[in-house]
Amino acid sequence: MKKISQSLFLFHVLVLLFSCKEKKKAPTEAEKYFPVLSFIKSQVAQVDTSLYSIRKITYIDSVRTDTTHYKREQFRELAADFLNLPDLADPKYQGRFVEKRTFDTALNRAMFILEPLKPEEEEIKRQEVLIRPDPPNDKITNIIIDYIKGNRDSSIQKKLLWQVDRSFQVTSIRQLPGQKEIISTYKVIWNEEDNE
Repeated sequence: MKKISQSLFLFHVLVLLFSCKEKKKAPTEAEKYFPVLSFIKSQVAQVDTSLYSIRKITYIDSVRTDTTHYKREQFRELAADFLNLPDLADPKYQGRFVEKRTFDTALNRAMFILEPLKPEEEEIKRQEVLIRPDPPNDKITNIIIDYIKGNRDSSIQKKLLWQVDRSFQVTSIRQLPGQKEIISTYKVIWNEEDNE
């Protein structure tokens, strides 16, 4: 009888321990972040199968230095700064960023803004998705990402702009210790006809 009482007691203790543990539940649809990386990959796949003429324009310290034409097979390489970003839609990032949803009447855009709760621990400092409302055909127009990667000797800040179905731009700000910062920008254009 004593063994049964001890077993029941142990069973109740285990039930209490497991019920008190915080269970990590899957995020609801409202808690999920917009899948920016998947969206950009779909854009890249679309350009891969298109007949667009692809141009890259390079600027250093705001001075245009070069314009180069590329084959569509090279587009994925050109878009590497976007394709190598962390995927914030991955469940491991849930709870590490806070999302703000707002509407800019001047731009006529809904804005979904993600910012890290602990900026010093995240490479992505800000991510914005701009959507032009036109129910039921709302359209994503721009994706803007601020990204910083640093090491002991330098830091590189990148400002990324993806203009959906048209172009993207990458601005890099490199700061070496004791030196002036270097700002370089390149813009890749594949569809000049789809302007708003």
